[in-house]
Amino acid sequence: MPLVWTLNLLRKSTHDRVAGMYILREVCERASVTGLPVYFLGTDDITLGKMRQRLEQEYPNLASAGMEPLPFRPLTPEEDAQVVQTINRSGAGIVFIALGCPKQEIWMYQHRSKIKAAMVGIGGVFPIYAGIKKHAPGWVQESGLEWLYRLIQEPGRLWQRYFKTIPPFVYLSVKQVVATKVHRRINRMLRAF
Repeated sequence: MPLVWTLNLLRKSTHDRVAGMYILREVCERASVTGLPVYFLGTDDITLGKMRQRLEQEYPNLASAGMEPLPFRPLTPEEDAQVVQTINRSGAGIVFIALGCPKQEIWMYQHRSKIKAAMVGIGGVFPIYAGIKKHAPGWVQESGLEWLYRLIQEPGRLWQRYFKTIPPFVYLSVKQVVATKVHRRINRMLRAF
């Protein structure tokens, strides 16, 4: 939501948030109709197993190209090459990547010319979809406090990430909004002359 708020301030328009859960469900729904194979990368075997069960119930026609957990450590070059080869051989058209932010974004960037499918980072959606973790209530999501809800659930894992990412995001967002408003004001003044 903070990203949506910033965008709305910058564009003077109304945008809504598109949550990872919505993306997962919408893509799986459409892929089950079109036959587009989908691959799931990240998290652990237990989560992927529970996801598989739910996906089979909700999207029986979904072509799952594969599911693969990744260890919570950097991959060796050989392991990384094997993951890339497995994904590419699967015929996946879309790869959902759930490694958390910013790890998944870095991974997608590093593999942008290696993976022959569209990659979509969806953060912590896998455990929520699998029913292992609770999804924030709607009012929490809409208020922009989902990050706080997640922090309360997993303080040991998330506090450092949030401490490193939220202050720079707020600073850069405020800086961009102020710079944009100043630029617009100067342009209005110049057009008035």
